Amino acid sequence: MTRKDENWTFFASEDRITPADEVKTENELSHFIIDAIDEDMADGGRTEGLTLHTRFPPEPNGLLHIGHAKALVINFGLAEQYKGLCNLRMDDTNPAKEDEAYVNAIKNDIHWLGYDWDDRFFHASDYFEQMYLYAEELIQKDLAFVCEQSAEEMRQARGTLTEPGQESPWRNRPKEESLELFRRMRAGEFPDGAMTLRAKIDMNSGNMNMRDPVIYRISHQEHHRTGNEWCIYPMYDFAHPLSDALENITHSLCSLEFEDHRPLYDWFINHTSVPSKPRQIEFARLNLTNTVMSKRKLRHLIENNVVDDWDDPRLPTLIGLRRRGYTPRAIKDFCERIGVSKVDSTVDMAFLEHCLREDLNARAPRAMAVLDPIPLTITNYPEGKSETLLMDNLPRNPEAGQHEISFSRQLWIERSDFMEDPPKKYFRLFPGNHVRLAHAYIIECTGFKKDENGEIIEVLAEYNPATKGGTAPEGQKVRGTIHWLDQATALDAEIRLYDNLFTVEEPEKESENYIELVNPDSLKIQQAKVEPSLAEEISPIGYQFMRNGYFIHDSHDSTPENLVFNRSVALKDSYKAPQ
Repeated sequence: MTRKDENWTFFASEDRITPADEVKTENELSHFIIDAIDEDMADGGRTEGLTLHTRFPPEPNGLLHIGHAKALVINFGLAEQYKGLCNLRMDDTNPAKEDEAYVNAIKNDIHWLGYDWDDRFFHASDYFEQMYLYAEELIQKDLAFVCEQSAEEMRQARGTLTEPGQESPWRNRPKEESLELFRRMRAGEFPDGAMTLRAKIDMNSGNMNMRDPVIYRISHQEHHRTGNEWCIYPMYDFAHPLSDALENITHSLCSLEFEDHRPLYDWFINHTSVPSKPRQIEFARLNLTNTVMSKRKLRHLIENNVVDDWDDPRLPTLIGLRRRGYTPRAIKDFCERIGVSKVDSTVDMAFLEHCLREDLNARAPRAMAVLDPIPLTITNYPEGKSETLLMDNLPRNPEAGQHEISFSRQLWIERSDFMEDPPKKYFRLFPGNHVRLAHAYIIECTGFKKDENGEIIEVLAEYNPATKGGTAPEGQKVRGTIHWLDQATALDAEIRLYDNLFTVEEPEKESENYIELVNPDSLKIQQAKVEPSLAEEISPIGYQFMRNGYFIHDSHDSTPENLVFNRSVALKDSYKAPQ
């Protein structure tokens, strides 16, 4: 469950809360769920006069991913829009896979996205006693029975989409007998799998979910909250509607996979004495290209050492995206702009990157870093001299101020910014060509040096002292601008360049063994040079490294003495946002 250490709590401190104002976008929500809510809340509607009340009910058996972000935006966003309420509820009915560390991490992720549940934090386990009483109520109404079929026998008797199921031989046992057995199940008299409690609905139903579903199973498993108090646990399809009703939820918004479960949801609501009658509405879940979204499959990648852990920057988990440098605003913007529909689709990862790039372009401070350094010597610059220049933090926002950068005779430049024999339309350094050193001077390349293997090891140039700030002399046209760093002050840094985790857009559809489709180049590590200021101050949203992309300090590994940066997203954006 953890970074090979069960004590790791996934940044669970609740002081990392993103203010709601930091996440605001200018998007206007308009979709079929809003239409349904408006109809329900209108005069004569089913929720007329009530406050809109939604909920977000994750299971604490893993961490949230970008798909959950969409559900958060829908549930919390609609509550904000209608001045209503949204609960956070842990669906903790499966003790074998759940852990308190996940609970804390989920809470932290939601706070990071800018949402809060105030005092409305609940667990399904809060209602175990009441759920049990509702189950007894169904038995007493002869709407549930204790079944002794094995799981395999139930599967065989369930039927198919074209063939009806076969009733359990225990379906018609007297309700008094079922009630006694159910109480003995609770008392722990039977082993796991010996009995279940099943709803008595219709084995001939065209909806497989209505064919006498199991609503309680025996599991002698310690629960992370209730300990060993219980040895029987409700199934999700039973616990979910009852929890909603007990919390007076008006609209239970969930993903499209639960559409066929809605008749069962309504059946439990209508056949128990719950205090309210929520309405379930389904929306298409978010699928993203070049990744997997299932928590089971994400866990599989971790356990097989394909990625480091839940917070690996290549994963679509919120904690992974945060570590990579994604902002809450970009994620919310993305979720709002893709819209809400009733049809499953797969969204291009490029659009998520586009949303991040738009946010960071407006807000990320600028800095210079040389990712593949080669020495540049300004031969006519005085030896031993150094001067301080200024660089805008945000070129289009003077209020963001400036920071200092040092300049001297010996600099670092990108290896790709020099060519001995360049092709046409190459406007960077080559013998005889002029380029602008950003925020500094115009220089002319005068030569270069090679080692014994013919590799270029140093570029030579002369500067024009009259061009400070990059202003070209009258009549001179300088087409190229390159970035640089002072060798005397530049710091070493590790740069981690991330790419798509999978080589195909839909790895789960391409191969049953989707691990075979993992991109071997999803992570590249190289040594670079960066500004000294990057060791002194840490921008919470990272930086734009001039001409190289957007980068952020790695939240785990970077220290002032050992700088590590993750590339959040590249600069180039050929993606056309949907209209």
